[in-house]
Amino acid sequence: MIHLKVNLRRLKAERVASGYSQEEIAKQMGWKNRLSYTMRENGKTKITADELVKLAGMYGYSKDELGIFFIEDTENK
Repeated sequence: MIHLKVNLRRLKAERVASGYSQEEIAKQMGWKNRLSYTMRENGKTKITADELVKLAGMYGYSKDELGIFFIEDTENK
C-alpha cells in the first residue's frame, strides 16, 4: 500500500513562486491571521482536502493537477 502526504516544501515553493506572502494567503483563505496558514505550511496543522484544492487554484493548478502536492510517505510504510 502506498501512503501519501502533502509535500509542504512544494506548497511553500508554489506560494513563493506565485509571489504571495503567508499573510496574503491566509486572507484569501478567509483565516483571521497569518498564523493559520503558517501552521499548515509548517505541518503543525493538517491541510484539509478542500483547503488544498483552494490553495492549488490560487497557484494556478486545477483539482486534476493536485498530484504535484503529494509525496510518498516512506516513514509510515
